[in-house]
Amino acid sequence: MSAPTAPGRNDSPAVALGPTSLVLGAVAAVGAWPSLMLAVLPWSFIAGPLAVTFGIAGIHYARQGIGRMGTAVAGTVLGAVGVAGFLALIVAFAAS
Repeated sequence: MSAPTAPGRNDSPAVALGPTSLVLGAVAAVGAWPSLMLAVLPWSFIAGPLAVTFGIAGIHYARQGIGRMGTAVAGTVLGAVGVAGFLALIVAFAAS
């Protein structure tokens, strides 16, 4: 029994922030596409801000060496696109 039982740096739950952000950002970005916007509006409304939040946290931990920077940045950008698309829809409805 000489194997260590302590978790390593890559065993942290923070490793999952980037991929989670990427998946949520992809759902939110699909909601920014005009022909699919109304079909995925409820999911886009929730997934966009969550993707940005998880992505920023993932970037923070990736700078410390836990997780991957690329997936966290991509998820953050896709989430921001989804939030911008949702806000554009709200502004368009308010203007008409």
